[in-house]
Amino acid sequence: QVQLVESGGGLVQAGGSLRLSCAASGRTSSRYTMGWFRQAPGKEREFVSAIIWSSGSTYVTRHADSVKGRFTISRDNVKSTVSLQMNSLKPEDTAVYFCAEAARGGVLQRIGEFDYWGQGTQVTVSS
Repeated sequence: QVQLVESGGGLVQAGGSLRLSCAASGRTSSRYTMGWFRQAPGKEREFVSAIIWSSGSTYVTRHADSVKGRFTISRDNVKSTVSLQMNSLKPEDTAVYFCAEAARGGVLQRIGEFDYWGQGTQVTVSS
């Protein structure tokens, strides 16, 4: 089993920045794909970003079009954490953000492809 705990959410004004962190414990692997999803009120959960092991210590990233150029995902395998740096935040970024881990590697972006989920952290962007 894998446990994921998010932190770093909060209230920020439009144009501001936040950094979310996700601490992983249990049977995790540096080669497993990790990602961030979000769910706004009344909307379905959607993909935000993923970080995918490529080879050796190299990773590639994927981002939803809505956050490209503003959000950056990274991971620290020593600390078993994955982070989401969010810049130039907009009111439409307001949502509960979830950390997720798949029990395998690969370019994964669908909710069903991820096996473990955190409980989420609220991000609110005021206009």
